[in-house]
Amino acid sequence: MRAVLTPLAFIANRWTPSPRTVRRAALAALVMSVLIVVTGGAVRLTGSGLGCDTWPKCTDDSLIVTQAQGFHGAIEFGNRMLTYVLCAAVGWCIVAARSAKPWRRTLTRLGWLQFLIVMGNAVLGGITVLTGLNPYSVAGHFLLATSLVTVTTITWQRTREGDTAARPRVPAAVRGLSRALLATALVLIAAGTVVTGSGPHAGDSSEIKRMPFDWATTAHVHAISAWVVCALAVAMWLVLRVADAPADTRARARDLLIVLLAQGAVGYVQYFTHVPEVLVAAHMLGSCLVWIAVLRVALSLRERPAAEAQIPSQGDPQLSSV
Repeated sequence: MRAVLTPLAFIANRWTPSPRTVRRAALAALVMSVLIVVTGGAVRLTGSGLGCDTWPKCTDDSLIVTQAQGFHGAIEFGNRMLTYVLCAAVGWCIVAARSAKPWRRTLTRLGWLQFLIVMGNAVLGGITVLTGLNPYSVAGHFLLATSLVTVTTITWQRTREGDTAARPRVPAAVRGLSRALLATALVLIAAGTVVTGSGPHAGDSSEIKRMPFDWATTAHVHAISAWVVCALAVAMWLVLRVADAPADTRARARDLLIVLLAQGAVGYVQYFTHVPEVLVAAHMLGSCLVWIAVLRVALSLRERPAAEAQIPSQGDPQLSSV
């Protein structure tokens, strides 16, 4: 009897994507994971967090937004619909990873982990609406979105590597500095959620419960964390130059410094201009870019040599030269 194939195995038997296609699929998931954070911030900054006042429906009587809900309902419902685009990007990543030859099981598992995070965050988003934008739920929603950015970044990097054991490219002391940079960046992001949770942008025009912390104090703690991250990033850049690290690793450390400088400038301007919405949105985008830059530095400190033999897809230009 012929074995029954799963849908993914069925597709894999009939399609072999090129390595470039797999990388593009992973990059699409990464871009969408950042975009969903930015659009989620737009929901908050326009006061549309309760534009759809229930979940999973938009109202008690309608699955979609109604005319009576106006602008805020359209913004909130649009962000919900963007989750389906994110799911499509993650699905493409899973299918491409499963269809690659040879089969990259690690990439497939990372793709499924992305899907589980998306589903978990959709449920948490629903809980956030049902609890009237509880600030702790909102913070958890953002942190889970950051975890999705983490996994999509790692997946994108792994598409450029093989599946062999990781080999260090720099001394152990440099890797230790990288771990400190990662930990401090996480503290910075977590502190940022507290600043947002106690700040003026509650996410809706109605009276929303805020975190019981002084906003100015939390902003100062956040700024101190940012300075520590900057100091570690400068130290990393200098150490990599002294250690004669690979050129691509030094370039990623340089990119991290550039992103940090831009993010710091936006952060201070928004603080002294009383937190205008457009700068808050830019700061949220910057938060994602900083975290991606930190991850890329850490991932560049080791290597996994890719397999030399690659099977191109039927439409791959390599076939024309054979």
